[in-house]
Amino acid sequence: MTKKKNYSLFDDVCGFVDEAASMMDIHPGLLDQIKQCNSILKFNFPLRNDDGTYEVITGYRIQHSHHKLPVKGGIRYSTHVNEDEVKGLAALMTYKCALVNIPYGGAKGGVRIDPKKYNATQLERITRRYTAELIKKKSIGPALDVPAPDYGTGAREMAWIVDTFEAFNPELINAKGCVTGKPLSQHGIAGRTEATGQGVFFGIREAVSVEEDMAELGLTTGLRGKKVIIQGLGNVGYYSAKYLSEAGAKVVGIAEWNGGIWDEKGIDIEAIKNYQIENKGFKGYPKGLFILKPSDLLTYPCDILVPAALENQVTAENADKIQAKIIGEAANGPVTQEAERILLEKGVMVIPDMYLNAGGVTVSYFEWLKNLSRVSFGKLEKRYDMEKYRKLMGTIENATGEAFTDEEKDALIKGASERDLVLSGLEETMVTAYHDMNQKRKEKAIKSLRTAGFILALERIRTSYLDLGIFP
Repeated sequence: MTKKKNYSLFDDVCGFVDEAASMMDIHPGLLDQIKQCNSILKFNFPLRNDDGTYEVITGYRIQHSHHKLPVKGGIRYSTHVNEDEVKGLAALMTYKCALVNIPYGGAKGGVRIDPKKYNATQLERITRRYTAELIKKKSIGPALDVPAPDYGTGAREMAWIVDTFEAFNPELINAKGCVTGKPLSQHGIAGRTEATGQGVFFGIREAVSVEEDMAELGLTTGLRGKKVIIQGLGNVGYYSAKYLSEAGAKVVGIAEWNGGIWDEKGIDIEAIKNYQIENKGFKGYPKGLFILKPSDLLTYPCDILVPAALENQVTAENADKIQAKIIGEAANGPVTQEAERILLEKGVMVIPDMYLNAGGVTVSYFEWLKNLSRVSFGKLEKRYDMEKYRKLMGTIENATGEAFTDEEKDALIKGASERDLVLSGLEETMVTAYHDMNQKRKEKAIKSLRTAGFILALERIRTSYLDLGIFP
């Protein structure tokens, strides 16, 4: 899962934008404004290690678009972090939020470290100092810039961020909304952990539900029986694989950075995840064939390929060898622009990252709303709904003379929990956005769902600027 030298994610994203803009009537000055980053913040700070030595840590926070505030985007800890990568990821966030109609501008952050090489105490120091730098530069806050977890970070780091922010802003009543992806104990939201993978599942499910599109690919509708290969079994890859399997798809291949597994009979997702946690990889797994070079699995036969690792994985070098009929981009930027042209010529459907992995930012939006309102979803109405359903069931029993069983009563009168409401909102967002994007693709008579997605996003961003009277 290495990245090609001299590859520019930001240039790739701008290339997709230019391609979409060529099919629109958009002011060139406005297009230039939309493409460029509004703010680029790079800083260095010292880390004092336990043995008394020091090292210099480099951090970034890039705000791509201020057409809507706050801006939104994750913070990643990786040795691959550099300005171009963060710019590209920030830009993708802008178009992603616009496509799924989430009222944020795009942003991204990163710290150039390998988190596996630091203990929890060191990571806490790094995270708190990174947050302090953002506070000093006014680049974090519930009305300004709201980070979230990304590659190499999670709920723990978000808890450190919110605690640091609150220490600097004790009078701010909405301080909890400065970051999302927090633990539930720190006013996070139920359903956030699995949100991106759940969104990937909803998106692929919608794609394979359109009979006309599946007929063109030579596939039947529905997920049942579809063979799937997943690249990356982290949070996103695991939940994507889990929900696809539960819906009847067969995961036949999983690739990780240190090896992969291929098993045409199907892979038990829970079993292999537990094995991975215990053994730090798949080597020695008793079922299937261990693949020493995991990138080879991308070209194995399957119906659906789900890259859920890093960007720049399907390139001009391997695109012609891809055997999947659908590629679902769970990661950010796994298919390059040049590779997508080759795939589209082959008749492969590419479900773009800007849509497919929008589950995380969608549920982050719900968490942010929860923090601003300072009340959990469902808390006010759950008992009212349960009592209403109980009375309705009593009326039905009296009218029919038939009694419901206790199991039926429990299932029918259950009020919606916060997780139920969050996942329902996520499903509605993903379903609506997919069909809007697919309709735009057919309206423009183009092959690329990505180009259609960028057109939709640009139309919505343009409207934001035009309503402000900034551009003609």
